[in-house]
Amino acid sequence: MNQIEKAKAFAALHKKGDPIVLYNIWDAGTAKAVTEAGAKALATGSWSVAAAHGFADGEKLPMQVLVETAKSITAVIDLPLSVDFEGAYSAEPEGAAANAARLVDVGAIGINFEDRVVAGEGLYPAESQAARIRAIRAMADGRDIPFFINARTDLFLAEGDLAKHAGLVDEAIERGRAYAAAGGNGFFVPGLIDPALIEKICAESSLPVNIMMRAGAPDVKTLAKLGVGRISYGPGPYRSMMEKLKQEAAAIYSTL
Repeated sequence: MNQIEKAKAFAALHKKGDPIVLYNIWDAGTAKAVTEAGAKALATGSWSVAAAHGFADGEKLPMQVLVETAKSITAVIDLPLSVDFEGAYSAEPEGAAANAARLVDVGAIGINFEDRVVAGEGLYPAESQAARIRAIRAMADGRDIPFFINARTDLFLAEGDLAKHAGLVDEAIERGRAYAAAGGNGFFVPGLIDPALIEKICAESSLPVNIMMRAGAPDVKTLAKLGVGRISYGPGPYRSMMEKLKQEAAAIYSTL
């Protein structure tokens, strides 16, 4: 498939009630492994890519390294690749679009794009984030690429008290509408695990809703019944792999 065909195929995999499942990767090697396991598409996780290169999350990974990582994956795998782009490495719409263009140039067909103020406090106002989404959409349209912008809100991830999540749902729905109107293709709500709240957001969202698997989250079949259109695993696969690596190494070194 060429890049346009990959982008169209990726979008078509997002179905409410029949979600695409993305087991997040961090390099070309893990891309190959997950592809061989039966994946229909691939997605990086920012935390995992950063950690694999010795950096903390939060755009500490140099942008050039992120671009090179995406390029190394698309060079060896023929599946659609979405890149976790954090805050686009720019607060300004023009900078966000220019940085997204670098990922388009190396074959990526989509991004996760969050509304958290990276290296700052809180979230961008909905309209400010919508302006950045519009700029990325305009860039992609100018290249005739149906680029998949998975618009992420960190409302729930930023609130550690799960009992307060119900009070954030209305704002999340409004943000989702603003991001959809700006050109978003998906709505990502990491941190949300309450089934009733997930179902409400799915019912109100015109975009396929992305849920991230974490402790306490419903299983895949339950999320599908709630209307979810995309399920991802975030840093979970990396943490699992590193724990296994440490255990195996410890078993060897303990005998020396």
